[in-house]
Amino acid sequence: MAYRVQKSFVSQKRNPWISVVLVLAVLAFVGVSMIPLLGSIFQADQPTAKATSAPTQLGASPKSADLEAQAKGYELVVQREPQNSAALRGLLEVRLKMGDIKGAIAPLEQLVKLNPEQTDYAVLLAQAKQKTGDREGAAQTYRTILNSKPGNLNALQGLVSLLSEQNRPEAAIGLLQDTLKTATPINDMKPGTVDIISVQLLLGQVYASQKRFAEALAIYDEAIKTDKQDFRPVLAKGLILKEQGKIAEARPLFTSAVSLAPAQYKDQVKQLGADTPSPTTTPSTSQEPTPGATPSPTTTPSEVPTTPSASPS
Repeated sequence: MAYRVQKSFVSQKRNPWISVVLVLAVLAFVGVSMIPLLGSIFQADQPTAKATSAPTQLGASPKSADLEAQAKGYELVVQREPQNSAALRGLLEVRLKMGDIKGAIAPLEQLVKLNPEQTDYAVLLAQAKQKTGDREGAAQTYRTILNSKPGNLNALQGLVSLLSEQNRPEAAIGLLQDTLKTATPINDMKPGTVDIISVQLLLGQVYASQKRFAEALAIYDEAIKTDKQDFRPVLAKGLILKEQGKIAEARPLFTSAVSLAPAQYKDQVKQLGADTPSPTTTPSTSQEPTPGATPSPTTTPSEVPTTPSASPS
């Protein structure tokens, strides 16, 4: 079975412009192992990703020429006014539309400097660096975010994805375990800083990707004890049991998950809990992609949303 991390439904309020850019970023970041921010806007499956990436594979067109002209215009403004946030955002937006990931890095770096509290820019910057092969730069950017905001799920998911991409699951596990160890004292000082259950779900996903099912089940059990009204760990545990062929044990968990899930997730939970086993023995599904890869229709524990309270945009 292929284990893939579900793109999170982030609950914090966003600047409307940021939402627009994150949607446009699909054009540029298709192929990044995990795009946590984009999941807060909508869920894009693999066929959609292929469709959106197609324009970048075509030759020059009137639309691309228009985008290049817009980019040059914004570049001229930024050269005169390097701290002009509106021009930087415009340049970033156009370059994302063009699929110019490398070209998006410079305006993103400047926007990060001008908006140190707006972590969305920093996460997009890390993703851009990761996509262009600057893994060290991406990791440093993610860690900078986590140093000041240890509970930032976007950065945490991004770094876990990066470590998994580098075949460093133990480093990803250590990162998440350390986050859980410090979560209680951090939350005591500032309640709600670290979403413990979401971190536990991430840890369970990494365990599952390594087929360490006993450890995944244990962390899901801890999450269930933490909040008996949260459907996510209940569903995740059921999916692990289903993968192991323990359908009878999994069925009541799926029933419970359906009853606990918010209305917008009930149909998906029902589908995931279907008794028909997932195709796990065919060559096409035997490979293990990184835990942060884009979800496919394959039923996996990782298809559980990270935050149940937020509604998809």
